[in-house]
Amino acid sequence: MSITPERKLELVKEYATKDGDTGSPEVQVAILTERITNLTEHFKTHAKDNHSRRGLLKMVSQRRRLLDYVRAINDDRYKDLIKRLGIRR
Repeated sequence: MSITPERKLELVKEYATKDGDTGSPEVQVAILTERITNLTEHFKTHAKDNHSRRGLLKMVSQRRRLLDYVRAINDDRYKDLIKRLGIRR
C-alpha cells in the first residue's frame, strides 16, 4: 500500500522545483497522488477495509488543501501540476 523509497525519490526528482527540494507543494501532491492511487487499487480487492478508507479520505483532503494553496499562489503552476499528474478537477 505504501510507496517504495526508490519510487519516492523518482517523484521528488521529477516534481522538484530546484535541487534538494523535497517539501514543495508539487512534490507533496505528487507523493500523495501516488499513495492515493495505490490505496484505490487496494480497495478493489479489499472493499471492507474501512480503517484504510479513512486514511484515504484524509490523504485526499490533504492533497486538496495543497492544491488550493498552489492555485492561490500561482494559477499556472496549479494547471501544470494537475495536467502532469492527470488529476481531474
